[in-house]
Amino acid sequence: MAEALVSQKRRPTHEEIIATPRSTFVDVLNMPWKPSKFPGVQVKILFQDENGMLTVLSKMEPGSTIPLHTHTEIEQTYILEGSLDDEQGSATAGNFVWRPGGNTHIAHAPNGCLSISFFTKPNKFFDEVVWFNEL
Repeated sequence: MAEALVSQKRRPTHEEIIATPRSTFVDVLNMPWKPSKFPGVQVKILFQDENGMLTVLSKMEPGSTIPLHTHTEIEQTYILEGSLDDEQGSATAGNFVWRPGGNTHIAHAPNGCLSISFFTKPNKFFDEVVWFNEL
């Protein structure tokens, strides 16, 4: 239906708009933090689908690490607080980093980090730990 509305090149009516797929509103502040398999790392899964697309809010305690892994497709991360370091650099609060598929790194939060990340496919970990699919 959405494609049909766009192809008509006219402003849809209110009734047509509310008949399209519904938005999902997530009450992030009231979601509990869930521990990950990595010490000092907690997450709130904001969106996840059956194909591995994922939006996650991550809280890393000072000194915590996400071990060696490869991004199978693009990762995009915005740093809200603290910093996230790897072998290629450091992203600090207010900065954005994206990594292409094939990028391999260890993520470390020397001062702690609060970030929101977007993944199109799950990461592959060298120690076979699955982060998002097995919380």
